[in-house]
Amino acid sequence: MANVIKLSKGLDIHLQGKAEEKLVQLKSNGQYALVPDDFEGVTPKVVVKEGVTVKAGDALFVNKQYPEVKFASPVSGTVREVVRGERRKVLCVKVEADKEQQYTDFGKKDVSKMNGQQVIDALLEAGIFGYINQLPYAVSTNPTVQPKAIFVSALRDKPLAADFEYEVKGQELEFQTGLTALSKIAKTYLGIGVDSKLEEMRDVEVTVFAGKCPAGNVGVHVNHLDPVNKGEVVWTIGDPTVVLFIGRLFSTGKVNLKRLVALCGSEVKAPAYVDMLVGEELSTLLSNSYDPDHHVRIINGNVLTGRPTTKEGFLGAHTSEITVIPEGDNADEMLGWILPRFKQFSVNRSYFSWLCGKKNYALDARVKGGERHMIMSGEYDKVLPMDIYGEYLIKAIISGDIDRQEALGIYEVAPEDFALAEFVDSSKLELQRIVREGLNILRKENA
Repeated sequence: MANVIKLSKGLDIHLQGKAEEKLVQLKSNGQYALVPDDFEGVTPKVVVKEGVTVKAGDALFVNKQYPEVKFASPVSGTVREVVRGERRKVLCVKVEADKEQQYTDFGKKDVSKMNGQQVIDALLEAGIFGYINQLPYAVSTNPTVQPKAIFVSALRDKPLAADFEYEVKGQELEFQTGLTALSKIAKTYLGIGVDSKLEEMRDVEVTVFAGKCPAGNVGVHVNHLDPVNKGEVVWTIGDPTVVLFIGRLFSTGKVNLKRLVALCGSEVKAPAYVDMLVGEELSTLLSNSYDPDHHVRIINGNVLTGRPTTKEGFLGAHTSEITVIPEGDNADEMLGWILPRFKQFSVNRSYFSWLCGKKNYALDARVKGGERHMIMSGEYDKVLPMDIYGEYLIKAIISGDIDRQEALGIYEVAPEDFALAEFVDSSKLELQRIVREGLNILRKENA
């Protein structure tokens, strides 16, 4: 019987355009790209040249600081371009896929007979170790530090998030293989939602998190089960599809980065699920999926933590949904803020929509207000189900007080933990950016 942790804090934002549990088949245009920025904290060093051919599973780039951490090509084909930005920063490595896919064979392995180091070595060789993150700092982890525990969250509860229970259907064996492999490295915790079919998973400690968003955040699980103190490291997998990647590797001996992606949002004509590979170009997915005459925001991910992108963008390494919502830059509202706004959502009942009961909203991407001085109102605490003082931590990061940041629990948090606080923040501060910058500074100071 799994443990149950009930969370009283949080906020569920109900949006229009949730993907229907229906799989739509799309034919890829053959263009793929692996983006180093999808792996936080990694400084890439490209190990392929333009024009060379690669197999699925061959390394495209490595982590410059830890060269043994490779990042595998999702497809076999020809390396068409290494795209660079300012100061020759690597933006992506583009691969044109072959019609017939070729895979590097890493050999099938029986994880029940492996030890932790053998599991790590296999993940490093296949180029998928870098998909595992760590706390502190919320960055892609490195193989030189032994974690005290590993946390996997199989609960996706952000607005319009893809349902992992739907994705894992028929792949339970691969998911179990991935969990067993991780359990060889350190004690592994699996966080799930209420009534999840994953409660029977073996070799891990299963915990049910009952509550509103962000109950699925892996940082929330760490905070409630085994908090991180200074000098300690835990590995985190907030994207449960990574466990499927690991399971497929040991079951088949090949790198298979296929994932189920939800095409969702109020602007999408027929929200549904599609099979895609990491790094696949979005143009195939987004063609004819929304009205081209509308001003829209295309988001690589969910509305709280995703990044703006275009049709020419590529599926992120940890992206489980592509969201399309109104941009809002052409909104023309007579009388502006003074309207009763029955069709718009408000946390504090500033709009009259709360009189209409529970409903789904078609929100746009406008901030609706300007940045102003921080108000100590306790509004962060209402949506942050962690044992930290969110507002005081943000102030400590802004002021650069590292000692106070450590005392207030910065080692336990990731930027996504402040996504809802950013949504409800009346000061309109970019809290996720502030937390990321604070973590980066702290990481340099402690290096």
